[in-house]
Amino acid sequence: MELLKNTNFDFVGKKWPFIIGSIVLLAAGLISIAMKGGIKYGIDFRGGAMMYVKFTGPPPVDQIRSSLSAKIPGSIDVQSLTNSNEVIISTELQDERALDKTRHLMVSTLEATFGQPQSGKLDFNNASEASLESRLRDPLQRAGVALSEQQLNQLVKDILNFRNSPPQSGVITSFDQLSTVPGVNANIINILKQECYPAPFAVRQVEQVGAKVAGDLKQQAVMATLFALAGMLVYIWFRFEWIYGVAAVLAVFHDTVITIGFFSIFNKEISLTVIAALLTLVGYSMNDTIVIFDRVRENLKLYRRESLETIVNKSVNQTLSRTFLTSGLTFMAVMALWLFGGPVLNGFSFALVVGIIIGTYSTMFIASPIVLWWHSFSEGRKRRISPALAGAASRQETLPGRTAGSKPPSKAADKPLAKKAK
Repeated sequence: MELLKNTNFDFVGKKWPFIIGSIVLLAAGLISIAMKGGIKYGIDFRGGAMMYVKFTGPPPVDQIRSSLSAKIPGSIDVQSLTNSNEVIISTELQDERALDKTRHLMVSTLEATFGQPQSGKLDFNNASEASLESRLRDPLQRAGVALSEQQLNQLVKDILNFRNSPPQSGVITSFDQLSTVPGVNANIINILKQECYPAPFAVRQVEQVGAKVAGDLKQQAVMATLFALAGMLVYIWFRFEWIYGVAAVLAVFHDTVITIGFFSIFNKEISLTVIAALLTLVGYSMNDTIVIFDRVRENLKLYRRESLETIVNKSVNQTLSRTFLTSGLTFMAVMALWLFGGPVLNGFSFALVVGIIIGTYSTMFIASPIVLWWHSFSEGRKRRISPALAGAASRQETLPGRTAGSKPPSKAADKPLAKKAK
């Protein structure tokens, strides 16, 4: 399938607006990183506890931060997710042995601030399967609801599955919402109202990472990225020429730095999933570059009398349909992940959304111009060296006392002159 046929865009001639745009994006990202004191790492790389909390309405970020700061030492970071009533609460690692204690302290502080427990009732939105079973077993028996242990277990599972599935996603506002769950009748709903209460928030996920593990993960992430770039450089060096490999690696490095800059500008964290996205971006952008370079190599054999700039333009135009299809379809997939994938995949999908846009144009307007610039520089250097070599050869032939083209006198002709002098 070919959407764009016989295109003849002057990609090389229009390179400067994109190069200037890249310089601006690189500068903006680096300035943002410098102003914020470096890259903002996630819990995977700095250690600590991180909690995803969903509220029934817009989360009170300032109240969450102040209540936790009063109970937990160190800095507390509360990040509100767009298009969602969720927040991510992060704490720095103070003592690796206190991680579990910090986690429980975070939950208890939120329950005391927002849960408003009523006379010892169970918080339904944050209840586990075991705690809800234990809470309902005796009241159900007293109310005459005859359920075996297996039936009680299945009932609790069905109730919690309903609570955790969309659109509730962990938070219900009224027990009457459970009337659609199989096996739940008015009697069971009344018992739930007597024994439990729905808190206005739910802890969706908790992550904990120790300091040593975080340091090892950071080192391994950096090494993985560097080894990937080095391996691709060597491969392209042998497949094409060394300048093609350098151009491709510089273009990929350009894509990666701009993507990290966007994370700093939008105050997003670099986590392990983001590193996975960056490595995916490296392979994706490199593949796109190799396709164009391979077409350039083929066209160099077919159009020997054409200039390299013309051949590069022709090659990019010939692969434009393929680039449009692959980049467009991939972009739509990662956009869907970004919009509907939830907080866990938000960083991963955001990196790919930015990276695909930057990586698609960097192949045409960054990698190819680097190759053209190097060939132009090499040709100019050869033209400067050639006249110098010719002038040196001419000076060597025309020595003092000798006309150009004359032969040096032989040693036999010098000998009689030497005898007369004596």
